[in-house]
Amino acid sequence: MKNNPKIIYHSNIKSLKLINSGKVRDIYEVDDEHLLIVTSDRLSAFDVILPDPIPGKGYVLTEVSNFWFERFKNIIPNHITETKISDVINSEEELKILEGRATVVKKLKPLPIEAVVRGYLIGSGWEDYKKTGEICGISLSPEMKQAEKLSEPIFTPATKANVGDHDENISFNKTKKLIGEELAKKIRDISLKIYNEAAQFTKNKGIIIADTKFEFGLDDSNELILIDELLTPDSSRFWPAESYKIGISPPSFDKQYIRDYLETLDWNKKSPGPKLPINVIEKTAEKYEEAKNKIIN
Repeated sequence: MKNNPKIIYHSNIKSLKLINSGKVRDIYEVDDEHLLIVTSDRLSAFDVILPDPIPGKGYVLTEVSNFWFERFKNIIPNHITETKISDVINSEEELKILEGRATVVKKLKPLPIEAVVRGYLIGSGWEDYKKTGEICGISLSPEMKQAEKLSEPIFTPATKANVGDHDENISFNKTKKLIGEELAKKIRDISLKIYNEAAQFTKNKGIIIADTKFEFGLDDSNELILIDELLTPDSSRFWPAESYKIGISPPSFDKQYIRDYLETLDWNKKSPGPKLPINVIEKTAEKYEEAKNKIIN
């Protein structure tokens, strides 16, 4: 499967310098002010990159992110430039491979936090709540159930871990110490605004956004810029509204399907990740595609 030219596990752009290969994205240096981001078909679960690609995933993430970046550019600037890939890549062969999955972006200073917004009690937030009754220092109502809607969305930041390590939920006070009070408040307010508007938009499309994460960077003037990806099936939990139920981990349009499968295995959630059965790969690809079609069409 990795030999299919339409599927990219690791990109190999010879004309540019690879400066980082993350869980999903390969980042190349274009010049002092620009980067080329290539969204691969890799999938990470529990912060481990799995050995099998998900066909078409890179295209879905790129198209969905670009849709949302365009939609919310009136709220906050984003890292996308007007530079075309063909302006920085000369090889026709490489252009064919990159079409639909690569973007030229501004080179920025990324901030060391993930801005997580939760509207429902699920995932690591649910695990923290069961232990402490709180998420990131925010006290919640007692006796809440798994997947229950919160009275209002909450901002629950996390540290950004290296590949293979686990992100750590942190309090807002710790966030202020990491990046400063003014910046922390600005990120919180923008994150909640984008989440609320996106959640209302997708509600009309039959999708619940249970939670999502945003990433931000600063330019040379210290202006706050939205970076990375935005409201994709990788960075969010998308639930079909029609089958949503409290008390279970609802079916989803995202990689929760993979996580649920992995939970049935005898695996310690450390690298290397287990191989995936072909039916799980195909079903996951279908879910990503369905999420894209529901959101964009």
